[in-house]
Amino acid sequence: MKIVVFGAGSLGSLVGGVLARESRHDVTLVGRDPHVRAVRETGLEVVGELEATTTPRATTDGRNRSADLAIVTVKSFDTAAAAETLATRSYDTVLSLQNGMGNEEVLATALESPVLAGTVSYGALLREPGVIECTGIGDVVLGARDGGSSERATRIGDLFSAAGLETTVADDMPRRLWEKLAVNAGINAVTALTRTKNGAVLEREANDVSRVAAREVARVARADDVELSNRVAIDAMESVAADTAANTSSMHQDILAERRTEIDAINGFVVDRGSELGLETPTNRLLTALIRTWERGRGLR
Repeated sequence: MKIVVFGAGSLGSLVGGVLARESRHDVTLVGRDPHVRAVRETGLEVVGELEATTTPRATTDGRNRSADLAIVTVKSFDTAAAAETLATRSYDTVLSLQNGMGNEEVLATALESPVLAGTVSYGALLREPGVIECTGIGDVVLGARDGGSSERATRIGDLFSAAGLETTVADDMPRRLWEKLAVNAGINAVTALTRTKNGAVLEREANDVSRVAAREVARVARADDVELSNRVAIDAMESVAADTAANTSSMHQDILAERRTEIDAINGFVVDRGSELGLETPTNRLLTALIRTWERGRGLR
């Protein structure tokens, strides 16, 4: 299968590198230098919990490309730009494996290709250009973005599983996306602001904040006609925090690298959607305000 990965940072390169281990797949990574240049010159090495040494194609220009599958792993604030680039050619299927909410709608509005939704809980870290460390085994969950069964999703799920990625094809993706949002809302901003590992949100003071943030996500989800209980949202957040206790969250990595974060699509999305539905989300509002203040102070907004 011909596959293009848009947003070949740590996660995109991990997924693309594992898929490229299968010789029957022609994988192209679309990312930024110096990582792309290193992959082009010496190949891609995946180390840690997963291992692979592969030579996928790599480029900084994703325009005018076509493939059987486009996997989108760009930061949420770059989704519109990625959609514009994807629209320069055609793809049989587009799969979003991004953080936050709203990405699939942006892609579907701009593209004629069918768009699938997905989540990933694998840990990935860019150690150096051309080298990705898998810091934790997780899973990929994918399916129709509006829910229900999808033969297209089943085919992609089989492809991922055959390549060695733990994969579930789900018929309840709207609920799965909100559950993942509860996980991210409870972990990312808290660890980014406190410069701590994921396990810190299980400690008493931080845990109080993280649990309330996840609970607010569940309330907004239910108001949006998606059944997600407070208990399920909190348990999911704490389970991921325990499983990835030694990991650095993606938002924490962004803070350390002084990059713009995905706060708008995570805690900020909860605040905005809650306001539309007449719900107050004070903890997510506070976390959003603090991260946005940091970004403005660094000239990132």
